[in-house]
Amino acid sequence: MSRLAERYHAITGELPRGVSLLAVSKGRPAAAIRALYELGQRRFGESRLQEALAKQESLADLCDIDWHFIGRLQANKVRPVLKAFSTIHAVDSLPLAERISRIAAELQLRPELYLQLKLLPDANKGGLEPEVLASQWPLLQALPSVHWRGVMLIPPLGLSEPELRGLFCSGARWADQLGLEGRSMGMSNDWPLAAECGSRIVRVGSSLFGLD
Repeated sequence: MSRLAERYHAITGELPRGVSLLAVSKGRPAAAIRALYELGQRRFGESRLQEALAKQESLADLCDIDWHFIGRLQANKVRPVLKAFSTIHAVDSLPLAERISRIAAELQLRPELYLQLKLLPDANKGGLEPEVLASQWPLLQALPSVHWRGVMLIPPLGLSEPELRGLFCSGARWADQLGLEGRSMGMSNDWPLAAECGSRIVRVGSSLFGLD
């Protein structure tokens, strides 16, 4: 068994019921994605459009791969991202959501969206802060041609385990409050804690593919 297969089986074997793995394949070769596909993995996350398009072309014979865009989405990239990805994990503003909705309607698509929350101060990350989210959610919820799947969190660097736990639990409460089932929380270093706090999809890259 390859090291990649060992890591994959170790991670999926530890996932609680109801929690799924998003394999973060950005920066990884198409061959590694194909190897995971052959092990049963179907959801893959990319954050660089051109890199992802090249991989999608190389893997076009794998017709049931579920591609998720997990990077910060620039307004001028909305149309090509919608054409290439079923799900977008980092919708961090009302104007971006409105643009996604408009272009999705033009393309006759209905993408699944995760609303990026910013529950703690972090100058390096986007997201809707609680007071903004509370006021704008009715407008977001009313947008046509999109399906709000859930909420997404990226924790600030340097949080302690109790702080991380509090953040993930707060994210799960926000999902409940908004009536959303999805919770995209947890990455390679903290996904078990996120899953314990109610995450439904964990975004795992380095601990799955290994360090370069």
